[in-house]
Amino acid sequence: MDYEQARFNMIEQQIRPWEVLDPKVLDLLLKVKREDFAPTLYQSLAFVDMGIPLGHGEAMWAPVIEARALQAVQVKATDRVLEIGTGSGYFTALLAAQAELVVTVELHADLREEAEKRFHAHGLSNIQTRLGDGARDWIIDGHFDVIVLTGSVPLLPEAYLKRLNPGGRLFAIVGVGPAMSATLVTCMSRGVCRSDSLFETVSKTLVNAAEPERFVF
Repeated sequence: MDYEQARFNMIEQQIRPWEVLDPKVLDLLLKVKREDFAPTLYQSLAFVDMGIPLGHGEAMWAPVIEARALQAVQVKATDRVLEIGTGSGYFTALLAAQAELVVTVELHADLREEAEKRFHAHGLSNIQTRLGDGARDWIIDGHFDVIVLTGSVPLLPEAYLKRLNPGGRLFAIVGVGPAMSATLVTCMSRGVCRSDSLFETVSKTLVNAAEPERFVF
């Protein structure tokens, strides 16, 4: 398979038409090899517009979601980034290529272990992996400039808004299927945030994410 041609086609036929035009993002998608982070069984599908299965009911985001999320959070070289849901480690690697530090939290030990092997193979030394449940909060590592939840949440956890530094950005897919909204939250100052809906999509809900209260008649 010609991976370079497939990568080019992915960018030109999927990514650009979805309004991802930031040259830094497009350059990263060319440089960070998506196929290296896909499970061996699915490497030939690394550039297809689909979520690639990872086990435990988890999946890599489709390429267009990864690209839109990366463009939205605008990672800077001095940023501390928190990612909830390591998965294959591909999106982690995209974040790490731009950030000073990425802390990534994974619930499943085997996914964390496989991702760590990929990070080592690619010489990514500014990633710290954590094993744990970050669906509602992650108190261990303090505050961050960028936070990304790679699974959806029915309700956006308020705790994460408090973890954003002033000027910080949070990306999450919020809601209950089939009506979920990719959302960018920007921290204007301590305790003051602005929320913008970017596009509609559907994503697997984070395990143990808080559910909205339901009326009982």
